[in-house]
Order: sequence, then C-alpha cells, then structure tokens
Amino acid sequence: MKRILSVVMTLSLAMGFTTGCASAKKINVGRTAAALFISDEQEAELGKQVKKELEEKEKIKYLEDPAVVEYVRSVSTPILQAANRDRAGVKWKVNVIDDPKTVNAFATPGGYLYVYTGLLLAADNEAELAGVLGHEAAHVTGRHSAQALMLQYGQQAVIEAALGKDTKTAAAIAASLAGTGAGLAFSRSNETEADELGAKYVSAAGYDPRGLVSFFQKLASAEGKAPGFMKWLSTHPPSADRVQHLNSYIAKNNLSGSNAGTERLAPIKARLKQ
Repeated sequence: MKRILSVVMTLSLAMGFTTGCASAKKINVGRTAAALFISDEQEAELGKQVKKELEEKEKIKYLEDPAVVEYVRSVSTPILQAANRDRAGVKWKVNVIDDPKTVNAFATPGGYLYVYTGLLLAADNEAELAGVLGHEAAHVTGRHSAQALMLQYGQQAVIEAALGKDTKTAAAIAASLAGTGAGLAFSRSNETEADELGAKYVSAAGYDPRGLVSFFQKLASAEGKAPGFMKWLSTHPPSADRVQHLNSYIAKNNLSGSNAGTERLAPIKARLKQ
C-alpha cells in the first residue's frame, strides 16, 4: 500500500510540474508510474472499449470513401513507425470520422487514432495534418492518455473500464472526446512533450516539422470566428510561448523535412467538398 501511495503521489507531481529542466524528469516518472498501473494490454483493451462506446453511444460516423481513408493512413504510417521507436508494440488503428464541421483529432490508449474530416479541410498542406497526427501519437507514446485518465477517473475505474466491467467510465471518456466535453485533461508539461515528440516524428517521416506551428497560428487567428475550429483548440491552446518553444526546439535539434504535401492534399479536400 505504501508503494502504491508513493507512486500515486509521484504521478500527481508529474502531471502538475510544468517548468524547468526538472520537468523532463518528472514527465518520465509520470510515464513510469502510468506503466506500472496500466499495462500495454490494459491500454489496448481500454482503447477498444472506448471505440465501442464512441460507435454505440456517441454514434460517430466513419467516412466511407476508401480513397480518403487510405490517404490519411498513408500520411500517418511513417509517422507512427517513428513513434514506435519510442514505444514499441503499439498497434495503431487509424479511423476517419465523417464530420466536416469539426476540426479535431484525438488518440486513445492502445493506439487508436481518430481524425475528423474537418481537420483535413482546415489543413493547408500535408505537413499541417502530419503535425497534428504526430502530436496525437506522442500522447500515446508518452503515456499521457493513461496518466490523464487515471487522474480524472481513478486507477480502478480505468482498469475496470478496460475489462468491460465499468461501462459508465468508458462512456464518460467517449463522451468527453466526441461530445461537447473538453476531452482528456493533459498537463502543460504533457502538451509540451507531445509538441516535441510530434515534431521529431514528422521530421523523421520527411515532413516539415513547422507544420504544427502554422496550424497553431491558423487556429489562433480563427478563434471566435469558426466554432468548429474550437474543438481541437480547446485542448491545445496555441499560446505565444508554446509556439516559440516549438520553434526553438525544432531549431535546436536541427529537425527538418522538405515534404509539405500540398499537391496530395488538394484532391482529397476536393473529394470531401463534393
């Protein structure tokens, strides 16, 4: 019991610590604590249960256009391969939700990645889409989703949800992701790490890592004008400090990529507008 309480306290500190060089160490401790409490298998089962709730209770509608779905998966594949170098064994499942009015994407434990068609329409190029996908993948590799869920719902509820014994928790998670809720409550340090890891993943895939920066800036300029933009913005506020940090991280680590992908994205957007 003492050991469990100790790890819980450490996890709480990890989620709350946001600044300074010690932040990276705290994030890693929080990741370790999440791994101790929620196994890879339990994360995969939790992702499966949340997917079921999204489909049955939230009535999400998947896009049926195979050309668009294959396009999204082709963009995500090299990014997720890079992500697996940080956390091997994640079995990624990429789903495209047919909702052109909502600019959003999210990932759940177990490697379930959901992309709204509204995000495809909002992106000016493939690098912006890649930036969002890389960021969401980083929430999984960093175990941020598991950390956030344990803090929001408690370890026992999360495990029982994974086992299918607590449908109320799984339903609440699904509602917060797809409904009007705020989604998973990631800490500032988790978001910073997801920005950094995401930039690394997209650069490794050949995309310009500054795509996420330009997407942040676009969302900020549209704030208050297009309600659909607010979904991803509500959980990923593009503050000036955040954008500056990401730009500095990219420069400091010599991250680069020449692929913007404007040409490939244009016909996909045209299909969606039809």
